[in-house]
Amino acid sequence: MNSRREGRYWEDQAGRYLRSHGLRVLQARYRCRFGEIDLVCADREWLVIVEVRARGRGSLVRPLETIDATKRRKLVQTTRHLLMTHPHWSERPLRFDVVAIEDIDGAHPRYDWVRNAFEAE
Repeated sequence: MNSRREGRYWEDQAGRYLRSHGLRVLQARYRCRFGEIDLVCADREWLVIVEVRARGRGSLVRPLETIDATKRRKLVQTTRHLLMTHPHWSERPLRFDVVAIEDIDGAHPRYDWVRNAFEAE
């Protein structure tokens, strides 16, 4: 499986995981010139921007460690664009979550859902 297809697979798995925990997936893979948002979800009144990170057992860094200041800045810019194109979502409080999936090459991948992982800068 190529890396893009594998990324989509794990984004879909994260969407299923979040749905099983009560979130609604409003949109997957929102793209604009600033970047991409993996999942846009609703958690009750919250609009939740979700970054999905998946790593295999032998990875040198944990998935959460791969979200640096540059990535956070891109997510915020992309979210601003999203809210301009979907103004009805801008009335909701906003939260940035991360779904980190480890051991994706094993029989039982581990999911770590970090709510409110960072603030908009």
